[in-house]
Amino acid sequence: MKLLSNGNTNAKTIKNELETYIMYLAPADTIGTANLCPFASEGCKKVCLYTAGMGVFTNVQEARIAKTKFWAEDRYGFYEQLNKELLAIHKKAQKQGKKIAVRLNGTSDVDHIDMLKRYAGCDWLQSEHVIFYDYTKNPNIIRKYAGTNYKLTFSRSECNDAQAMEVLNSGGNVAIVFSEYIPKEYNGYKVINGDETDLRYYDPYNVVVGLKAKGKAKKDTSGFVIQN
Repeated sequence: MKLLSNGNTNAKTIKNELETYIMYLAPADTIGTANLCPFASEGCKKVCLYTAGMGVFTNVQEARIAKTKFWAEDRYGFYEQLNKELLAIHKKAQKQGKKIAVRLNGTSDVDHIDMLKRYAGCDWLQSEHVIFYDYTKNPNIIRKYAGTNYKLTFSRSECNDAQAMEVLNSGGNVAIVFSEYIPKEYNGYKVINGDETDLRYYDPYNVVVGLKAKGKAKKDTSGFVIQN
């Protein structure tokens, strides 16, 4: 099975100025034997976009679960397959003389970059033609990849405000979901509109990436969504 999907099937990634590929796995503890979102809050789980868009279809969910079980049961096989697909994307980008963006955590929060190096022996941070970006709630990953070719945006939830402010205070970016509108400023930090494009790679540093509540998030009462 293909692990990466072309971003033109996603309502947000299709807005990206670069061709984008994205990997969708089953989030949190969906498969019951592994947790792909270890830092997910209860509010995050309730409003997860896993079943949004194409994810509403049973066959799509089953495919994502199958990929996730592949990841959980055969790490070497999974990352050899993922690396093979990335090499094909790299070859395409190199041939066309352009950059292609990849988001490995469409609906998960796993350090795939590290595992690609560990299991497939390929350091993708050295790539000039394939660039990587993701959202994460893992503060350790934010610190680990600061200043590298892997652009990470920390995701605020109802229970990690302190960590979100720590990321902002250290010059990083934080994604925050707002209920009614995206403000121009939040806690003294500039807010950019994160709904205009999904390509976080080129965002300026030290900003809040504002996202408007969608789907289940419109009815959130946990505090995951900032009510404004």
